[in-house]
Amino acid sequence: MTRFFALFTAVFAFAVATFALPATATAGPGIKQYSASSFQAAQKAGKTIVVDVHASWCPTCKAQAPILSELSKDAKLKNVVFMRVNYDSDKAFLRAHRVPRQSTILVFQGTKETGRSIAQTNRAKLRSFVFGAV
Repeated sequence: MTRFFALFTAVFAFAVATFALPATATAGPGIKQYSASSFQAAQKAGKTIVVDVHASWCPTCKAQAPILSELSKDAKLKNVVFMRVNYDSDKAFLRAHRVPRQSTILVFQGTKETGRSIAQTNRAKLRSFVFGAV
C-alpha cells in the first residue's frame, strides 16, 4: 500500500509540475503575453500582430509553440508583434474575435483581421500562413 501511495504521489507531482505552469512561462522571449491595453495600443499604432490563442494543456498548442517562437525571431518579421492569448482566462478577447477554440492563430493589420489558422502544426504551412498574412 505504501508503494502505491508513493507512486500515486510521484505521478500527481509530475502532472502538477507539467500542466500547472503559468502561461507566461511558455510564451517565449519573442512572444508577449496578451493584455487588452497592449493589444489595443499595437492596433492603434497600425502594427501587424500575430495572436496565438494558447492553452497550456493543449497538445496542438505545444506543437505550434516552437514554430511561432522561431517566427517571432525571424529578421523578416522584426516589426511584427507576437502575442499569446490565454484560452482559459482571456475570454473577452475570444468573444470579441469569435475564437471558438485554442490553437487558433490570428493575424491583424492594425484593427483588421487578415488571417486565421486553426490547429495547423505543419511547420512549412504555418510559416507560409504567417508570411502570407503579414
